Amino acid sequence: MTQNASAPQPLKIAVLGAGTVGTDVIRLLGQHPKDFAHRAGAPLEIIGIGVRDSSKDRGPHVDRSLIRDDLEALVEEADIVVEVMGGQEPARSLILHALENGASVITANKALLATDGPALYEAADRHGVDISFEAAVAGAIPLIRPLRDSLAGDRIERVLGIVNGTTNYILDAMTRTGQSFDDALADAQRLGYAEADPTADVEGQDAAAKASILASLAFHSRVHLDDVFLEGITRISSDDVAAAERLGRVIKLLSVVERVTGEDGSEAISARVYPVMLPNAHPLASVGEAFNAVFVEAEAAGELMFYGQGAGGAPTASAVLGDLVSVARNRVFGGKEPDESFYAKLPTAGLDALSNPFYLALTVVDRPGVLADVAGILSENGISISTIHQEGATDPEGSGASAHIGIVTHTAGEKDMQTALDQLRSRDTVTSVDSLVRVEGE
Repeated sequence: MTQNASAPQPLKIAVLGAGTVGTDVIRLLGQHPKDFAHRAGAPLEIIGIGVRDSSKDRGPHVDRSLIRDDLEALVEEADIVVEVMGGQEPARSLILHALENGASVITANKALLATDGPALYEAADRHGVDISFEAAVAGAIPLIRPLRDSLAGDRIERVLGIVNGTTNYILDAMTRTGQSFDDALADAQRLGYAEADPTADVEGQDAAAKASILASLAFHSRVHLDDVFLEGITRISSDDVAAAERLGRVIKLLSVVERVTGEDGSEAISARVYPVMLPNAHPLASVGEAFNAVFVEAEAAGELMFYGQGAGGAPTASAVLGDLVSVARNRVFGGKEPDESFYAKLPTAGLDALSNPFYLALTVVDRPGVLADVAGILSENGISISTIHQEGATDPEGSGASAHIGIVTHTAGEKDMQTALDQLRSRDTVTSVDSLVRVEGE
């Protein structure tokens, strides 16, 4: 709807969810109403706060008279719906209902966008309204608009980033203090950086949803969550972190999306999340604690880096409110956010299409010829060794000495490395394959 600029009517805002983010959205909007009215072109009036449990105390910033549990009726009354409740349902149904009733939508729901984004974008386009999601990927960091708008005249080749604050805090703590994974996770939970059930974070699921969104935006294609290769950080040990330090590197969980070119010249999209060893000189290596950072490589613009708070109530609310102002302007003055861009329709490529260096840690029988045997297996699979380091020897219960070796390879194919690992595991001289970590940023 278009309002008379001289006497704008308030825009009716429905907020779905009054958790950490929702409460901060409500608080900040209530603290600066005149500023928001000037920026948006009209007053922004919260007409209801939709929650599942209306009996729960929401704190001093949430007006209890606005609490609603009739969520479908609430979204029907709104000009703009802010969805910060999370989860698949009822969020999906409520967003679709809002769009069908002519309301614009702002959401921070990365899991929903990664699995069902196209249906939501199509509904918004069909009904001529906006759906905005700046807060869905990197909290307060402005990233969606730069990828979609600022770099629209460029060709993005690669995006890699630290987009999960919980895992970055854990790996950073392991690096700084030498803690085990379990101890670092316990500290993260105590400090509020990790949930009581941290599975979505430590197994990489949260980062994979964000990789799906980034890949879709960067390469003008639809990349579903199921298209993202996923490996979390639960297998990263303090020995791996110490090995990285000896090698002048640091371990980070990265979301990586990039164009890959096949032998026939065709292009595809690789989207993956896994722990990597980064050189200490890489810009992402110094990102500590629960911060996020995203590194973009574009054809004309070159290398760009976005850094800041990637989670938390106030930082995420900042991104939500930025979307709210933009969407409100469109409703007041006319206009619309860009529709989904998926004209390229690039397919996705599996790990077998990739090549990179690796760090490989093995426990082997400590006797002459074993290293030559290991090197021979790697060589047979087209994998050459860059550096090799014996990390120590043990003689448990007098059963025979074992050696721990760490190997960094030159660039090798993923498929070749997996074949080599199967062969190494079959050797009686190899007690165990302890770690395999990709190396990026060389």
